Amino acid sequence: MAGASSVRVAVAQMTSINDLAANFATSSRLVKEAASAGAKLLCLPENFSYVGDKDGDSLKVAETLDGPIMQGYCSLARESSMWLSLGGFQEKGSDDAHLCNTHVLVDDAGNIRSTYRKMHLFDVDIPGGRSYKESSFTEAGKDIVAVDSPVGRLGPTVCYDLRFPELYQQLRFQHEAQVLLVPSAFTKVTGQAHWEILLRARAIETQCYVIAAAQAGKHNDKRESYGDSLIIDPWGTVIGRLPGENGLTIPNIS
Repeated sequence: MAGASSVRVAVAQMTSINDLAANFATSSRLVKEAASAGAKLLCLPENFSYVGDKDGDSLKVAETLDGPIMQGYCSLARESSMWLSLGGFQEKGSDDAHLCNTHVLVDDAGNIRSTYRKMHLFDVDIPGGRSYKESSFTEAGKDIVAVDSPVGRLGPTVCYDLRFPELYQQLRFQHEAQVLLVPSAFTKVTGQAHWEILLRARAIETQCYVIAAAQAGKHNDKRESYGDSLIIDPWGTVIGRLPGENGLTIPNIS
């Protein structure tokens, strides 16, 4: 970690909807709360800026990183003098039929310091539930990245990546990450079964901190996320948790 003393990080839980302005207002409130509590980094969940009601909605709002949506969040980071982990942004893809599920790391001056595009896409049939085929509209990323920050060297991933341990091994042992970031919108069924145990396993096997900001609750009639945002230390101990309610948890990590 950065330095010998502990630093404060914040993990946020929210229920994003198909309203960019409403989600930005929620994010802005969470950023201000985290900044007032002295956090150096705030992690927002996957799809923080938008969750569509129906197939194709996300493609309609996809933008480049220099577009007004992401630049608004960069302004939040700059105004709060705090790093932001913005996981699962709908970045415009190489054509109108595709987007990238992009984890953007913004520094305390409002500059984009790193982008990671989700490598493992969620093509899954949920038992007793709906089918998901993220690859039908999303381009898979190819590059593993890590970036230094005031809380240590960050290794960004996104949601379904969590099930592929080799990514985290590479982040730790090739890219020297110290804090693994897993912003997510896990389904309720898979979250209840595997969310915490997979996150704790990634922490233990890499000896890294893991910060997992989650979507929670019902976004619309078709979609519900599990929630249970977690911060886990390298021993595998949960040191911060938001099991049901939306908001922030802000433990010290050292």
